[in-house]
Amino acid sequence: DSLSIGGNHTMHVLRRNVDLTLLLFNNEIYGLTKGQASPTSRRGTRSPSTPRGSIDTPIAPGAFALGAGARFFARGVDVQQAQLVDVMTRAHAHRGAALVEIFQNCVVFNDGVFDEFTARPVVDDNQLYVKHGQPLRFGKGGVRGLRVRPGTLLLEVVTPGEDGVTDDDILVHDEKDLTLAGMLVQLKPPIFPVAVGVIYDHPARTYEADLMAEVESELARGQDFAALLASGQTWER
Repeated sequence: DSLSIGGNHTMHVLRRNVDLTLLLFNNEIYGLTKGQASPTSRRGTRSPSTPRGSIDTPIAPGAFALGAGARFFARGVDVQQAQLVDVMTRAHAHRGAALVEIFQNCVVFNDGVFDEFTARPVVDDNQLYVKHGQPLRFGKGGVRGLRVRPGTLLLEVVTPGEDGVTDDDILVHDEKDLTLAGMLVQLKPPIFPVAVGVIYDHPARTYEADLMAEVESELARGQDFAALLASGQTWER
């Protein structure tokens, strides 16, 4: 519901940078009711509300968050507890709005929907755990990585040691780079791995800080509010 009936609230919390930590449990279904299709359900999802398959284009939480002006976006997987704890700790420490998307399996209504990048046989090849200042490498032993395709602004998967690719070609994660974050949140199998971890963290002044600064500025003026109310017309063109 954070992207449905509550989408309006989520958007304005993010753009205002209200000091809140939002945990978005994404199982691509309405798993707490009767398994209806949700805003993140993929096209073709069959459910009680979409018996012939959903015809809606799903919302991408990462793209939504960054587009709304979020200063912190991260992802984790429900069963990968060590990584998830680290991500949630970072989100809690962030001052301002922080959105964490948690990929959560719904064993009743949508079982295995994230198996393509969370199942044990494929997790190394189809999942990329990003860390600030570390190369964007994945696969068993980090044998593959991401680089910007020469002459473009597109990411591609490469293997150092092949086709003239070296370790220096692999992108290093910069969690303050909004352009890179925008590319990482769009990646998905089978061509790319899904990026998890802290994808974007670039703090800014919070809504509360600006609001209280405005209040304190007015208090410093020493305005007598009762006198103002009794002063007659105050509007000036």
